[in-house]
Amino acid sequence: DEMLATKGLTVVDVYQQWCGPCRAVVGLLRKIKNELGDDLLHFATAEADSVEALERYRGKCEPTFLFYGGGELVAVLRGANAPLLQKLILEELTKEKLIVEQGGERKVVKDEGLVDDEREEEQVPEQHENDEGVLVPASKSYTVAIIKPDAVAHGKANEIIMKIQDAGFEILAHEERVLTEFEARDFYQHKAAEACFEELVQFMSSGPSHILVLSRVEGSANVVPAWREFIGPADTEEAKRDKPESLRAQYGTQTLLNAVHGSEDSDQASRELAFFFPNFRTASITEQDGEEERVERTLALIRPDIARENREEILSKIHESGFTVALQREVMLTEKQVRQFYVQHVEEDYFPALLRNMTSGPVLALALARTGAVDHWKNIVGPADVNKAKEEQPACLRAQFAVENEPINQLHGSASSEEAEREIDFFFPKQQTLALIKPDAMEEHKEEILEEIHRGGFSVTRLKELVLSREMAEEFYKEHRDKPFFGQLVEFMCRLRQVARKSISISFLFHCTSRF
Repeated sequence: DEMLATKGLTVVDVYQQWCGPCRAVVGLLRKIKNELGDDLLHFATAEADSVEALERYRGKCEPTFLFYGGGELVAVLRGANAPLLQKLILEELTKEKLIVEQGGERKVVKDEGLVDDEREEEQVPEQHENDEGVLVPASKSYTVAIIKPDAVAHGKANEIIMKIQDAGFEILAHEERVLTEFEARDFYQHKAAEACFEELVQFMSSGPSHILVLSRVEGSANVVPAWREFIGPADTEEAKRDKPESLRAQYGTQTLLNAVHGSEDSDQASRELAFFFPNFRTASITEQDGEEERVERTLALIRPDIARENREEILSKIHESGFTVALQREVMLTEKQVRQFYVQHVEEDYFPALLRNMTSGPVLALALARTGAVDHWKNIVGPADVNKAKEEQPACLRAQFAVENEPINQLHGSASSEEAEREIDFFFPKQQTLALIKPDAMEEHKEEILEEIHRGGFSVTRLKELVLSREMAEEFYKEHRDKPFFGQLVEFMCRLRQVARKSISISFLFHCTSRF
């Protein structure tokens, strides 16, 4: 405590001896100290494994930096991101100098690793995720919001969440998580061609983010444009100039470090919901009144002729009809794939026209969820014959979005619940992945982790417990052989031979969440 109360800014590097990235940061701190050469800047290290008060920081191979001014915690940063760390040190040092010279109050922050259970309950926002996944009301539109690592590191997450709620947004789900580099790269793949892509990936995986699913408290108006308006332009300078009350103007510092993310449209919102919360479900009106009703899924296809120009209008009508887009994928079908999908229609007179239509451009495939999804979607799209749809149900979607001189209707729907599952599997095939529960979590948290895996919608197809030899560990992590932490990682993964514990290898089978 005496050390933390030293005049100026004290940066504490909380690390673990076995963690390569943690240990590598020590040299970075020494370099920053030498470059700045400021008497009001102090550095200290604390090994989580040997300090009881830092127990909650154990088991994570990432350094945590605690920033103290006058003995009070003023900022937290997780991850070995050198540019962000140096930037945050300069910012907090400047603030601390002003307080030392001119006086004033420090903005104190909290960190989950440093609060006791009672205080933690007071600080952590209410969680809206239940055991069966995220509950998305069928009557409401939704969007995905992210409070980015820069805002979290500055201790602004709770403040932003309060402003979100005060503005009339409803938080349907809330999860704090650190994106891996792979997840960040996958999530922002649509920006891969941009010059700042690699910097964006490093930034988004540099520390904790808060992932939220938002709706509006009142009404069923589209929440996406409302949220985009509330957060302001992506460029923080533009936000400060044109939308000074927006979140990005108040909390952003530059284009990448603009504090918050928002889905650009309902199409992107559905993809992002599937990315972060693949095991969500919808609630019907009767379920909300206490009587649970089964939610089913159906496949919808928006064919090439209208997929590009009318997709937003059709997606809007889908949401207005009480559907949630569970999975979404745009795909260019080959002739072979069309023949496989429509195998029962190959001998029909209209098949050549259908084949030409389905291979003429990208098809938008959607797995729609709600109660009675199959029948409800069939009623909305109307008769398969375009002329009959125009004559008998001019308000149906096939009539509204008919293409002139095109005999094939532009929207597909599953004929039955059995067909729906077959068709959904065709466009969203099941995949397998390997997961490892590592030695540190194996002994105490194995059952909890397995329960969470099942809750997340995964099916365990094979489970095997084994003690890794050094050769096995080196071979498994060979792609990291040239990394500075490789030796520590191998030691950690095979240390069970000395302490007689076990690690576990699990293969999962799950529906792809359509991160396209």
